[in-house]
Amino acid sequence: MTQKVIKVGDSVAVIIPKRSLNDLGIRPGDRVNVEVDKKQRRVSFSPAIAEVDKELLSWTKKFIERYRPALEALANK
Repeated sequence: MTQKVIKVGDSVAVIIPKRSLNDLGIRPGDRVNVEVDKKQRRVSFSPAIAEVDKELLSWTKKFIERYRPALEALANK
């Protein structure tokens, strides 16, 4: 498939057909990973995997350490 590069403000964009977005499960506003291969003169993108908030992860680990006996007791009921 061939698409035209268009100007958007000071940047450029390529229109991605809706069917292609649907096939990848990407919607407007989603984040994507963009990879550039200069040697092959190729740009590719894929859905970004959500990153876990480091502060939330730290809090969760502390919570589990603090309440491990109670959590294990609940898991065994």
